[in-house]
Amino acid sequence: NYRCEHRLWPAMRVLLALTPLLAILVLMQGFSWSAARAGGWTAALALVLGLGVFGRGDTANVVAVAGIAAEAGFITLLIVGIIGPALGLHVLQLRTGATEHIRRLLTSLHPDQRLGALAVAWFFTLFLEGAAGFGTPVALAAPLLVAIGVPPLTALVAALAGHCAGVVFGAVGTPLLAQSSVVGLSAQDLAGATVWFSVVVGWVPLAVVVVLLRDGRPGLWAWGMGAGACFFVPFGIIGHTLGPELATLGGAVIGCATWSVAVLWRGRRAADTTLRRATVNRATVNRATVNCATVNRATVNKVSRRATVKAVAPYGWLIATVLLARLWGPVRSVVRGVRIEWEVDGFSGGVQVLDHPAVLLASAFVVAAIVQRASLGIVWAQVREATSRVLPVALAVFVMVLIARTMTQTGMTSELGAAAAVLGGSWPFFAPTLGALGTFVTGSATASNLLFSELQLEAATRATLPVVTILGAQGFGAAIGNIVCPHNIVAGAATVGLEGQEGQVMRRTLPLAGICLILAGVLAMAFVWA
Repeated sequence: NYRCEHRLWPAMRVLLALTPLLAILVLMQGFSWSAARAGGWTAALALVLGLGVFGRGDTANVVAVAGIAAEAGFITLLIVGIIGPALGLHVLQLRTGATEHIRRLLTSLHPDQRLGALAVAWFFTLFLEGAAGFGTPVALAAPLLVAIGVPPLTALVAALAGHCAGVVFGAVGTPLLAQSSVVGLSAQDLAGATVWFSVVVGWVPLAVVVVLLRDGRPGLWAWGMGAGACFFVPFGIIGHTLGPELATLGGAVIGCATWSVAVLWRGRRAADTTLRRATVNRATVNRATVNCATVNRATVNKVSRRATVKAVAPYGWLIATVLLARLWGPVRSVVRGVRIEWEVDGFSGGVQVLDHPAVLLASAFVVAAIVQRASLGIVWAQVREATSRVLPVALAVFVMVLIARTMTQTGMTSELGAAAAVLGGSWPFFAPTLGALGTFVTGSATASNLLFSELQLEAATRATLPVVTILGAQGFGAAIGNIVCPHNIVAGAATVGLEGQEGQVMRRTLPLAGICLILAGVLAMAFVWA
């Protein structure tokens, strides 16, 4: 009996540690509960299991609950701080007509308006991921896709899928730099191993974006594959040779410039061909009608340069401030020197205030108000609208974060990781899944790398596996976890009016995540045993 109990208890602990994750999946997928409702019940379950079965050992339960709740509340403020300004910027751009102007500008690239949507869902999200990260790409791109005419659910799934290929080096390389600091290995070596997972498997999310945007019509696959090549070639070269900081950012900039030139050239040729084939008398041709169906030089010239500058100024400001704050030494020292931290009985939190996306997005909102010459009444109305939409979402974000912090602080997440590490030689196949699990629980690829990289290092060392390959699989899996992470889904749903429908989004992103993780696992095994 003792032997039986001795063997069963570790297995029971693993099953109990897995219970909150299973509960949130079952409630959201099986019963179609909203994130707030499913998260509330699951958070209560996680607290009971975490403190009752696992426990912290060094803290009374009352203090532990208060500390975990404080951490969750602090993280929630940081997340909501991103959603609020992003939503405020979007509604202000809508109110002033800037979003409509951007829509017309993007769709004027080519007679096929789906190419404008592809540019947003792929290059725009990747650029924002490389420059800012931390939820900014989905929060900004999904509403813009809706403005272009993409249905909200499709827009959100496309934005989630589009940005994930660049998350490994998101926010100027933050996830990988954090991983490097934990395991004590060169960021350059880690980047060289990680980049190939994205280059090989990253085509799957791109294919999903194309399928979502093609609208049942032919002709988008070639442009989609071209967009992939334009991004992945510079992305792979930069990541492999220069390191993590500029791989996603540089790949998006170079790729978008190259792809846009091809689109404009092809669009102009299509316009000339259409006009040459017109057989009606020129005097009776309705030029406005022709221009609606084709793109010609006159149409492009009619787009006001001043209006374009005003429309894109907030995004240009956002990009410029991020680049200055993270790449220019003097400015970087200043912004990273302003930090708020707190700690109570072993529970803590901190943020670099001036470097946080919330501050950067808030400044972009101010720039939009100034360049659009919006009155204080209009600005205040948009602030009220954004706030009214954000407050209900804050509850859903809080309970999700509460689950994550409970599992981390009570050792439930570590229990799951330790159990997975005993797989030995087959571990490379499962390494990406552990990375995705970390992001699913914590809401951040950076946090997943901080949480599980040491475990991945230990598992690889014990099984005499290539450490850098396993850590690369961890980093890529953490990136894929972004598309199923409840935090990101809740935040993105709030920006396109899908509050309470997060389960529908997850039902569409889970299969994509599963395929990517299986392929990444197979690729990791091939790298190890080649």
